[in-house]
This record gives sequence, C-alpha cells and structure tokens, in this order.
Amino acid sequence: MGQRVLVLNASYEPLQLISVRRAVILLLQEKAELIEAAQQQLRARHIAFDVPLVIRLVRYIRIPRRLKLPCSRRGIFARDRETCQYCGTQPGRASLTIDHVLPRSQGGATTWENVVTACRECNHRKGGRTPDQANMLLLTTPRQPQYLAFALLGEMERHDIWRKYAFT
Repeated sequence: MGQRVLVLNASYEPLQLISVRRAVILLLQEKAELIEAAQQQLRARHIAFDVPLVIRLVRYIRIPRRLKLPCSRRGIFARDRETCQYCGTQPGRASLTIDHVLPRSQGGATTWENVVTACRECNHRKGGRTPDQANMLLLTTPRQPQYLAFALLGEMERHDIWRKYAFT
C-alpha cells in the first residue's frame, strides 16, 4: 500500500500526505470524513471501504503561519506557478530559470524575496542588471510562501484529484 492520502484541515486547507492505513484509522475513529475515494475497495471479512484519496479532519487544527521553508528551485517554480515573472509565459520547467532580482554580482542573495522564475529569454535580456536597470517589470513581488500546504505543492501536482485542493 504505497498509495498516499491527502489530509485537509476542517477548512479544506491541505495539511499533509499520509498512508492509506493511517487515513482509514482516522475515518474509523470518526476524526475525519471521506471527501474523495478511488474506485478500489479495501475488504475485510464483514466490511468494505473505499480507498481514500482525500480526507477532511472533523476538527480544525491550528497551524503556525510563519513557517520557515527553505528557498529551493522547485519551491520557486511552485510559488510562481512555473510562469516567467517578466513576460508571463509558461514554456515548461525545462525552459525556465531562476533569476535574482538584485543580481548576485550586486550583492543579491538567494532568498524568497530576491529570486523569481524567468524564461531563458527574459533572464538573458535582464542579464546582471536589476529589473529597473533593464527596463523590465515584475508581474508579482517575490515573497516567502505563507501557508503550510506550500510544502506539499510538488506532491499535490502529481495527482489530478489533489490539484483542486492546492490553492484553496
């Protein structure tokens, strides 16, 4: 049973991925309710359960809003939704780069607030300059993601059913 189950808070905010076994236990204990299920069933001697894909906790779990997430290439792409932050194109992950808004050559650091997703053309056009110096505008101001589910985004994109819960 290598399959995973998405756990939603009572507010439908994604919290974590757990095993099917753990999800069934939460359902049996009535700590969660079934939201989405697979076509398969788990069968025991006198009972059958739909295999859960998404469950929702019955009680709201308060989560810290200031979560320090490491700044990574995958994280930047997820935050910017694989969209060039200069021209708005979505050429695919293979054609995207990470751009330092304040270039490293001018003292810019690799932080959530200083890196954005850029297509190769825009990154090349901007070069070692700031957006102002290159006469280019950013579509959004880069900032650190503020919610816990951000850490799950890469995993959530892999399952069609989970995607609709990614940005609730």
